[in-house]
Amino acid sequence: FEDLVHNVLNKLVLFLVLTANTCPFLFPSNFTQRPHLAGTAENLRLAQQIQAQWKEFGLDSVELAHYDVLLSYPNETNPNYISIIDEHGTEIFNTSLFEPPPPGYETVTDVVPPYSAFSAPGVPEVKRLELLNSRLPALSKINTSLIPPEYTYRYEEARAVGLPKLPVHPIGYNDAEKLLRDMGGPAPPDSSWKGSLNVSYNIGPGFMSRYSTRKVKMHIHSSNKVTRIYNVIGTIRGATEPDRYVILGGHRDSWVFGGIDPQSGAAVVHEIVRSYGKLKKEGWRPRRTIIFASWDAEEFGLLGSTEWAEENTKLLQARGVAYINADSSVEGNYTLRIDCTPLMYSLVYSLTREIPSPDEGFKGKSLYESWHENNPSTEYKDVPRINKLGSGNDFEVFFQRLGIASGRARYSKNWRVEKYSSYPVYHSVYETYEIVERFYDPTFKNHLTVAQVRGGLVFELADSVVLPFDCRDYAEALRNYVQVIYNLSKNHQMGLTTYSVSFDSLFSAANNFTEAATDFHRRLQQVDINNPIAVRALNDQLMFLERAFIDPLGLPGRPFYRHIIFAPSSHNKYAGESFPGIYDAMFDIENKADQRKAWEEVKRQISIAAFTVQAAAGTLKDLA
Repeated sequence: FEDLVHNVLNKLVLFLVLTANTCPFLFPSNFTQRPHLAGTAENLRLAQQIQAQWKEFGLDSVELAHYDVLLSYPNETNPNYISIIDEHGTEIFNTSLFEPPPPGYETVTDVVPPYSAFSAPGVPEVKRLELLNSRLPALSKINTSLIPPEYTYRYEEARAVGLPKLPVHPIGYNDAEKLLRDMGGPAPPDSSWKGSLNVSYNIGPGFMSRYSTRKVKMHIHSSNKVTRIYNVIGTIRGATEPDRYVILGGHRDSWVFGGIDPQSGAAVVHEIVRSYGKLKKEGWRPRRTIIFASWDAEEFGLLGSTEWAEENTKLLQARGVAYINADSSVEGNYTLRIDCTPLMYSLVYSLTREIPSPDEGFKGKSLYESWHENNPSTEYKDVPRINKLGSGNDFEVFFQRLGIASGRARYSKNWRVEKYSSYPVYHSVYETYEIVERFYDPTFKNHLTVAQVRGGLVFELADSVVLPFDCRDYAEALRNYVQVIYNLSKNHQMGLTTYSVSFDSLFSAANNFTEAATDFHRRLQQVDINNPIAVRALNDQLMFLERAFIDPLGLPGRPFYRHIIFAPSSHNKYAGESFPGIYDAMFDIENKADQRKAWEEVKRQISIAAFTVQAAAGTLKDLA
């Protein structure tokens, strides 16, 4: 049987190779030729095109799922900008109203200027302008989440939770230089405050004395509007376990052309769907149901995926096996990057050993080998690095809220050398097909590799008799995370001693989980794969293990983040943090006014974590 599985997997990889040469043509002709802003007619047209093509590829069903959500758009006749005004209120400088289009795109219409969605409107004047250290993720502390209330009741817009109260506007470095050049006040405290512009980086408040009467004025005229969005949902029904779902999803909407984000990912999803359609036409059908999704309105707060997951919460909680995210396929061209649950570690390592490396200098070697050399783990010995799942993408609702095992794969940059947070044209008008073709992946070999990883993960999860999850990897990760958070706590030794804070219960729970995982794996190795009831029972234990780490009450102040082991950092939403409840409780604890109350919260979070890990261990025990 294993030979049959590998033969089909190899055929899938072959189909992906055969269709790789269509990837370049897919971009300009279909996905990146025009802007696809969520809620626009062009994005609906693309959804309908994808729906029609997925039907042609041979999926069992392809539907459009629509939702009415709150979106935000700039005013077409009254643009947003920032100005410097003198003592008479006369504007002496205005920021740019638009980004000059790149060559070949001068006649394209419906290009929105840079704006911050859901910014509060207004025209405030600021005299005491101050410089914030760019290393501080200040905006991540503002609750801009627009995940709608569950079920169908809707608040009035004025009462909506999470809408920013402050006007916000993005500007380019050329405009920023003009605003910063004449800043007054003291010099920055250290070099970490300084960038590469030819300015002093004085921190204010206000301008230099000779310009002290000048003010900064914002002109923000964006408005919020309830708008219809459309997800494309395609399905291949499982042959043996149709009530078990493996989901591959990525978003379709883009701020402008979306050459990298998201269309480099959307094109890969398209090719994977085409390849699975070919397999199906040859008579193959997966053991479990595969769901393909093209999400809408990701850029506005993960709205399309969240709405669909909320609508199908009960089904997903009962039937969801795994979710594989498929946003940008490339954010660099140096090495593979994987973020996933520990349940998938062994699967990822095994799969990448079967895929050839596209990297220069690694001809004849596996993707695993180049990944390992270019991006070794800093936590585990002699394996490639796998990152924790944070947030900022469509896996969030599946992993953080519902507890469905999740993962993502893409090609990335050398983070040790390239210190900037994202690629330079991110979310701008310059993120075009040509950027990908000329600079990031001229031969599309990295796109093909990412397609093979994503498509291979879906195949193994959907067609393996025994789910390819390894709970022993979760056990090792838990032991590591407990040690890390304990080591962090020792930076506050006086508080630990004064308030009798102990991590013993958490260490004990992690050890108990390890024993349960070891025993479970032993039984898994002995299961009779010809006994469908026995296999189903063990698979269900594996499937529901991620759910066991979900606390229905959520994290403090973050009720939609319910995973006790992983959550985005409260201080950087894109980064993942382990034992986030404990971490947040200890963050900046020495500066909290009521020390006893603060340390009691630390103890409470340790207790919640220990209980959750111990309860998860219980789900792995023998059912007999």
